[in-house]
Amino acid sequence: MEVRSVSPEFVGEVHGLNLTKPISDSNFADIDTAIAHFGVLVFPGQDLSDAQQIAFSQRFGEIENAHGGNPTQKKKRLNAQINDVSNLNTDGTPLARDDRRRAFNLGNHLWHTDSSFRAVPAKYSLLSARRIPATGGNTEFADMRAAYDALDPAMKSQIEPLICEHSLLHSRARLGFTKWTAEEIEMMKPVRQALVRQHPATGRKSIYISSHAGHVVGWTEAESKLFLSDLTEIATQRAFVYTHEWTVNDLVMWDNRCVLHRARSYEPGVVRDMRRTTIAGDEATVAQAA
Repeated sequence: MEVRSVSPEFVGEVHGLNLTKPISDSNFADIDTAIAHFGVLVFPGQDLSDAQQIAFSQRFGEIENAHGGNPTQKKKRLNAQINDVSNLNTDGTPLARDDRRRAFNLGNHLWHTDSSFRAVPAKYSLLSARRIPATGGNTEFADMRAAYDALDPAMKSQIEPLICEHSLLHSRARLGFTKWTAEEIEMMKPVRQALVRQHPATGRKSIYISSHAGHVVGWTEAESKLFLSDLTEIATQRAFVYTHEWTVNDLVMWDNRCVLHRARSYEPGVVRDMRRTTIAGDEATVAQAA
């Protein structure tokens, strides 16, 4: 196993492993060390089945059940442990341009961190590229540790105590998606998250922001939206961003506690089959409201 640095402090590329087979404890320990250092790891050439992706992911902890991650998916195409972030119908054909499920999935094109809309947010995500467009459909990642480090002392002091409410309602409303059933609204109740997190392995602080964050507790709606928009713009400057150009069978793993990501556009009607396993987090960032 070898980890090649793509970005010295942010992205590593892992070679010499065949993830279709069980990995040794030694290799797992090396991956665990590498993900804590980099935040994003790329495993090229991993022709994984869903079962093999699940087996590898389970080495890092319990897999988060996909239920609730997309309320518009009434029927599942994949195993409950796999998040279907493709643009495909249950029969494997691309969703129509005006399909409600496609409209919801466009929220993935906003900067976000997976499952910050859950009271206990996600730890890691592992995304496997099964079929990809000939052009477009890249994924961008932003290093929230580097973004925090670059803030001036006054801004660090300002955001340190802040708590935000996160919900899928907030991120989808930004794209004009506001028509929900009562059941869906109940499923997407806002949760509270700290705006600054400290990584348990490295001690580094990071900005914990997302398109799911729509309100700063104790602030007005207008000042909350403006502040969060400005902070996201600061945190996703090009200096902090890595763009991954997908190749079929790439597996990319990232740490949701300190990394933002977003999908980029591609031709509607072209197949993009991406499958994500998400490792459940260990604890809430702050106490939840009653």
